[in-house]
Amino acid sequence: MTVWRLIPPFAASGAVHMAVDAWLLEQHVQGIHPPTLRFYTWEPAAISLGYHQRHYPDHWNTLMWQGRSLDIVSRPTGGRAVLHQGDLTYAVITSGLSGNRMESYCQICEFLIQGWRSLGVELHYGKAGRGYIHNPNCFGTATAADLVLPNGYKLIGSAQKRYGHAVLQHGSIRLDPDFTLFQQVFQSESISISSDSLLQKASLDQVISALMESAKDCFGIEFQHQPFSESEWNILSKLPTLSQL
Repeated sequence: MTVWRLIPPFAASGAVHMAVDAWLLEQHVQGIHPPTLRFYTWEPAAISLGYHQRHYPDHWNTLMWQGRSLDIVSRPTGGRAVLHQGDLTYAVITSGLSGNRMESYCQICEFLIQGWRSLGVELHYGKAGRGYIHNPNCFGTATAADLVLPNGYKLIGSAQKRYGHAVLQHGSIRLDPDFTLFQQVFQSESISISSDSLLQKASLDQVISALMESAKDCFGIEFQHQPFSESEWNILSKLPTLSQL
């Protein structure tokens, strides 16, 4: 049975997380690193921009959350802007997926669907057409690569980067967002979760555990729990994107 690396969850800045995901993909492409699953949270809150997203509103530079400025970082993946506050992010780095990009999205997203189903939450794919590209807010629309609740609330927005035979797919799972902050960022309304909050149904640890178990089933794998070593953190700290932090 294939063994994937499972990196225990940790909180860090957006710059750190995006550099880590890009580095894991590069290492996997070179055959140095096995397929990997990890979950993480953002500290401080941040807005991540898709790889090709060059412009954003000026007022984002002055936004605050709990007394701290919002970070603005670029993702190695495409898509539009995502607000990372009250969310859990997953990242899958693997290779050998069959089919086109959309088919590979579905192969990876299946573990998200099954994991949430085990928690009593049904998800289905979004249906937005190509007009979504004109909306700067990733969570303002839901494409066939995104997962939504029955009431239309977009729970998970995902993005991909392909590198040779390998793929990085990571996505934001909105568990306990501040909708006032969301409106300040995107200056638009958002469908909110019902009063029966998802985090009232399951704790963060329960969500991660359910998704880990469904990943084993969907990918036919076992996990090796392996935090980053001191030598790996030393390598990561020397990456150009992090060396100036």
